Amino acid sequence: MPDTKKPSRIQMRNRRVILDAALDVFSRHGYRGATLDQIATEAGLSKPNILYYFNGKEEIHVTLLSQLMETWLDPLVEMDAGGDPLEEILAYVQRKLDMTRDLPRESRLFANEILQGAPRMGSQLHDGLKPLFDEKCAVITGWVAAGKLAPVDPRHLLFSIWATTQHYADFEVQVDTLLGGGAEVFDGAAAHLETLFRKLLTP
Repeated sequence: MPDTKKPSRIQMRNRRVILDAALDVFSRHGYRGATLDQIATEAGLSKPNILYYFNGKEEIHVTLLSQLMETWLDPLVEMDAGGDPLEEILAYVQRKLDMTRDLPRESRLFANEILQGAPRMGSQLHDGLKPLFDEKCAVITGWVAAGKLAPVDPRHLLFSIWATTQHYADFEVQVDTLLGGGAEVFDGAAAHLETLFRKLLTP
């Protein structure tokens, strides 16, 4: 009979500690470079303690990716087909930039998984991201057809938004080296990207 006992507060806390430590390790070293020993050290727990909560490195990684996917899709979900087209897209750009600023480790976790060919989240890309991507591309196509946006390929528009926002997390060391880091980096990025996409999309 399966164990349906609710996890204790300490067990829930330890799982959170392990996942947070693993996020740090995976975002720095990638899946292949990360080890359970590194995760245990980062979490301040023993390796056997880690294995009490998770079957191994892959289960921890998959758990993180599964939690991340919903968060990752939320900014695009919020794009409202009934709103002002230009302002909806600019708001999406800002949400993606905010996510990059607030969740840099998650961004690098996602990027590392994609660079490896998405071996652990291919089905989530196909079943979660693809239908949403197609839906929002159809919305943008409708805005263009109605003359509310300048002609643009919605697919490549979304790719451009992802590239120009996630860059600040995925290449954080380079950005900080060149710009010195700090809140002004994202203030400057927000102003630049608003100008860039506003000029591109204004009919």
